[in-house]
Amino acid sequence: MTLSSQPPAAALVFQTLLTQGPLTRAELGRRTGLSSGAVTKVSTPLLADGWITEVGQPAGERQPGRPATLVAVRPERARFIGVKVTADELIGVAADLTATPLATRRAPLGSRDVGTVVRAIARIVAQLADGEGGPEVHSVGVTISGDVDGHTGVVRYSPFLDWRGVRLAELVESATGIPTVIDNDVRALTVAEQWFGSGAGLSSFALVTVGAGIGCGISVDGRLVSGAHGVSGEIGHLPVGGAVGSAQVCTCGNTGCVEAIASTQAIVDQAREETGDPGLTLADAVRLAHNGDEAARAVFTRAGHALGLAIASVANLIGPERIIISGEGVASYDLFADQIRRSFTAQAFGTAADCDLVVRPLPFEAWARGGAAVAAQRLFAPVTAGGPQLAN
Repeated sequence: MTLSSQPPAAALVFQTLLTQGPLTRAELGRRTGLSSGAVTKVSTPLLADGWITEVGQPAGERQPGRPATLVAVRPERARFIGVKVTADELIGVAADLTATPLATRRAPLGSRDVGTVVRAIARIVAQLADGEGGPEVHSVGVTISGDVDGHTGVVRYSPFLDWRGVRLAELVESATGIPTVIDNDVRALTVAEQWFGSGAGLSSFALVTVGAGIGCGISVDGRLVSGAHGVSGEIGHLPVGGAVGSAQVCTCGNTGCVEAIASTQAIVDQAREETGDPGLTLADAVRLAHNGDEAARAVFTRAGHALGLAIASVANLIGPERIIISGEGVASYDLFADQIRRSFTAQAFGTAADCDLVVRPLPFEAWARGGAAVAAQRLFAPVTAGGPQLAN
């Protein structure tokens, strides 16, 4: 039996247990809106095939009559591999059904050529598949920055790899012999955060990532917003240059984008220009700013202003309960945190300013885990025209 062959009610029960379990059958009914008979009907085959299991009684349960039994997902029932592709490295994670990492690997990329990258992905997948016992790998999830269409498996445009129209899912599946899905890396990380991280249990939240690019994943009413054409949450390309006094050219070809002001490379480029040092690194810029160098601090202040405006736009548009700020750029968050907060508060409309801002540093292994979560999601929640449905 496969989960994808089961009725929608079974998928609903399974994903509710995955993100909120263990739960009693009665509580499952309350959270899913299914009758007790429907819960029993769809749970029986899931129990028989080992996707879920009974794990005892709730703590302190002393109800008259037949005691309630908690039901939970069996994490070890299936394995998945997630791979995060950066401009110069692959990060891979083998994970169970709950996207809990079982093993991790990193591998440098000597070239950004499509064939080279696909072969490198196949090698890291083979290493992770062979390195752990248990069930065979069910599927692989590859995540990459840029315009990625998870529906068709095509990387339409990835600026950091300079790829256009690459049928990545098909290529990786052919190279590994394992069913493969792909997605934008920020959206995949948002799935992991919605299920198991700082977005768990929230009706709506957004994840803003700061690093080589500026990205945003959005979850509203338990649904990941993927966009009709596979593009959504691209706040890095909001034009804010006029508001922050910058006409920097972005990788997309436009000027004044948030990404052209607040990405790590943009910060380096501006710091080099401001200080007159063409060899300046990001670490140098951070050190100078921490030591009070006015030119360097001005670069981070400008970046913080751009980010604050972008984050306020997210709050104004969707009114999320929480906005999570992550990415490698948060390592220097203290340098623009105050400006982000000031600009956010000034630009957020009304009670949108009450949105909870949470800084959450996450290593690239967590991003690769997002790939595993996307792969697991497709097991029981196939992509539809409206995007994958996630449990609240």
